[in-house]
Amino acid sequence: MDLNEALTATRTGDLWLFRGHTIADRAIQLTTNSPVNHVGMAVVIDDLPPLMWHAELGRSLRDQWSGSHQRGAQLHDLRDAVTVWGNRYGQQAWLRQLDAPITREMEDAVLRTVARLDGTPFPSTAALAGRWLRGRAPKIGPDRDAQLETVYCAEIVAITFEAMGLLASDRKSSWFDPGRFWSGDELGLIGATLGTEIAVEIPAPDPTPAPALR
Repeated sequence: MDLNEALTATRTGDLWLFRGHTIADRAIQLTTNSPVNHVGMAVVIDDLPPLMWHAELGRSLRDQWSGSHQRGAQLHDLRDAVTVWGNRYGQQAWLRQLDAPITREMEDAVLRTVARLDGTPFPSTAALAGRWLRGRAPKIGPDRDAQLETVYCAEIVAITFEAMGLLASDRKSSWFDPGRFWSGDELGLIGATLGTEIAVEIPAPDPTPAPALR
């Protein structure tokens, strides 16, 4: 599926997954034992352009919520985000579509989660590994998502899915890694399913130089 088709088809709650081959990409894949190193969630509300809610180290794109360039949890124009991850970061992209009716209450839950977590920093690789390992321990009491000092991409999606009522709150947010959102792992979604991965073709940048100003 080409990117234009994917953007037309995507709806709130759809997953966008990425796999790269740099040292950093491989470190995340190995650290979290995942076949992919990044996951984001589509946010498509009313007449807004499709957006992607995710967490990353880069700050090359303007955050649509804060209006600034920042690291960590970010809400980006979806086309721009996928293009950057494909062309600048050299990532393969897949779309997984959520099969569930999205209500206004669920959309409101997404926006509240964005308001609460937007701008939360991304953890270092060492901290990411520690959080992931601690996420394997049994959950005792409520998760302290509201007090998160750092957040990584899979946590963002898991916390948002939980707020939408699609995931139970019986696991720590750090139990989730990008690979948990790849088909084959059982997420235990409530009243919803995710389709298989659809490879998305990302157009290469236009090599034609911009005309010189006179």
